[in-house]
Amino acid sequence: MWVVLAFASAFLLGCYDINKKISLTGNAVIPVLFFNTLFSSLLFIPFIGLSFYTSVLDETLFFVPKASLQEHLAVMVKAIIVLLSWLFGYFGIKHLPITITGPIKATQPVLTLIGALLIFGERLNLLQWIGVLLAIASFYLLSSSGRKEGIHFSHNKWIFFTIMSVIFGALSGLYDKHLMKSMDVMTVQVWFNVYQCIIMTFILLLLWYPRRKASTPFVWKWNILLISVFLVAADWIYFYALSFPDSMIAIIAMIRRSNVLVTFTAGAFFFHEKNLKSKAVDLLLVLIGMIFLYLGTK
Repeated sequence: MWVVLAFASAFLLGCYDINKKISLTGNAVIPVLFFNTLFSSLLFIPFIGLSFYTSVLDETLFFVPKASLQEHLAVMVKAIIVLLSWLFGYFGIKHLPITITGPIKATQPVLTLIGALLIFGERLNLLQWIGVLLAIASFYLLSSSGRKEGIHFSHNKWIFFTIMSVIFGALSGLYDKHLMKSMDVMTVQVWFNVYQCIIMTFILLLLWYPRRKASTPFVWKWNILLISVFLVAADWIYFYALSFPDSMIAIIAMIRRSNVLVTFTAGAFFFHEKNLKSKAVDLLLVLIGMIFLYLGTK
């Protein structure tokens, strides 16, 4: 069941990335990210009120239990880690083709895998290892595709930003597995969105707003709202998958990166990006890797 949930989360993540690319094209990054966190928080506020002051959500998957101070601090740490990943990732996706950033992000589970092996003692079987190695190979092929567009991985700061996003994203995945051992799904998702919004409010007012006239202007797009809708749905399913006792973060993280299939399709049909044939080979390796990972869990 948790494998199916991981694939559902991956599809929603793909829709999230498409709307993120549309929202960021020719737009200011920090306000877009602020509204993303704001709308995500607003989506959860009703669940907090209904859980704390009524019995409507009692005994349901959407009930938000009251958390201790220690739990709030733990969730705040997650909010900081995710925001760092998003800040780097948003700047990367703004300045790079989505058919480049998507496959790079798809290699994030490789770092998650290393952490899972070292920290949680997870072990992969032969089929799962084949899937991981194919994902690693796709990254090196992707660097060749990028050079055809003048994007040199070793000298492009936006590639560096995307890689930093991957590193913090992998750290977040490992931390999620730790949190899900002792905390409720809704507690983590609800409060981490709220804390992200609070942090982004300070970043918006103190860092971006005073310098707004010297940077890219902010333009409202309705896709900004869709970013939050798709992300909230994808993350809730993801946390629910992690709550299964036999779930493996290394596998869930890898499957979630199959969202690159959705973003690649969008890059071809909506954004009309270049060198699709060579990038399709990279994408095919990712896809085959996902198949091996799925077969390895059966």
